[in-house]
Amino acid sequence: MNKSIILNSRPDGLPTKENFLLKTGKIPKIVEGEILLKALYVSVDPYIRGRMNDVKSYVPPFEVGKPMQSVVVAEVVESKNKSYSVGTHLTGMLEWKKYQVSSGVGLFPISADLAPLSSYLGVLGVTGLTAYFGLLEIGKPKEGETLVVSGAAGAVGITVSEIGKIKGCRVVGIAGSDEKTKQLKDKFKLDEAINYKKTENMAKAIKEACPKGVDIYFDNVGGVVSDGVILNANNFCRIPVCGAISQYNDKSFTLGPRINPIIISRRVRLQGFIVFDYASKYLEAQMKLAEWIKAGKVSIEETIIEGFENIPEAFLGLFDGKNIGKMIVKI
Repeated sequence: MNKSIILNSRPDGLPTKENFLLKTGKIPKIVEGEILLKALYVSVDPYIRGRMNDVKSYVPPFEVGKPMQSVVVAEVVESKNKSYSVGTHLTGMLEWKKYQVSSGVGLFPISADLAPLSSYLGVLGVTGLTAYFGLLEIGKPKEGETLVVSGAAGAVGITVSEIGKIKGCRVVGIAGSDEKTKQLKDKFKLDEAINYKKTENMAKAIKEACPKGVDIYFDNVGGVVSDGVILNANNFCRIPVCGAISQYNDKSFTLGPRINPIIISRRVRLQGFIVFDYASKYLEAQMKLAEWIKAGKVSIEETIIEGFENIPEAFLGLFDGKNIGKMIVKI
């Protein structure tokens, strides 16, 4: 039998299990020009929360009553398409289904010889590419500068931190537990790490951890954490704005410090970005990331949940900080 996970209802604030529905059905048949795919690994990411809302964004919202989607690693198990043989591994945006039919358009072949298949959802996939382009194209790190990374124990944050170390930066990570901050320092060799859940005054904590101020801030979380970092920005500080997970479930806009005077007087560059903006450079970035992985400079760090039925649970776990590195579901 086939299985799929449907958007059952739109969340009001923090999503719950009731927003998802598991459906069963028959495995679909293919016709000429099509392939049958079996999901092997499914990526769950914070941006999915935005697509659960019926609002205009850079990608269309999910439709109630239809399957959810994310980036998936799948195997061709039946083919009537000369371009794809049985056993080929592909990745791309697919529905949350155990089996599904595709023409192959928008999917990319991947090789387990270069790296584990799951890494194409993490460091060699959208996650790693987001870290790579956000830091190098917008952050433009220079040796000796101070880089602060929020969400530093997450999939993007770890890769950003490691690239920052490669580029000679002093790296300070912000995470949500003592276990994570210890791992950031001991395993990933960050210079300092701050547990924001035990920090009453983030601006003061950043000032103590960054005595020379902040030259680059890679922002994954927004909210009061980012307010505290920005108050410590140096002249010409660069801020790639990647995510705002602390605010994704807010029911209304919240107010924080009015940062315009800081942005102006310190000539801060604050820029939001989407990884798809850099699609023409993906292969170049993947080859560089693979080189750093082989050299032991960039890690493949994953939290893997097993079982198709557990995709919603894995997704919800992102908002409780249950992952270190990339959250992935193994089917």
